[in-house]
Amino acid sequence: MLAAAVTNAGIKDALDAVLSVEEVKVYKPHPAVYQLAVDRLDLKATAVCFVSSNSWDAYSAKAFGFHVIWCNRSGQAPERIPEAPDAEIRTLSDLPEIIGVA
Repeated sequence: MLAAAVTNAGIKDALDAVLSVEEVKVYKPHPAVYQLAVDRLDLKATAVCFVSSNSWDAYSAKAFGFHVIWCNRSGQAPERIPEAPDAEIRTLSDLPEIIGVA
């Protein structure tokens, strides 16, 4: 399913990897899901920037040790989660500047 989505969106060449929870047989927010990215990309958690539109997902990734950016497309009020994301954007087109690749 993911391979087809990536191909149909025309973004295959822009991605280093496509990861699926199917590989670890659990779903977010289980830490094994975030560990999959660390292991497959051979990075420390602190070297990963996790972007999500779901605050609970963002919080779990932050608790794991990722840098987190919340993509708040609709301008909703922050949810009550124990820790705020590192940054907030309204659109993915804001991402390059915020991570320093603009």
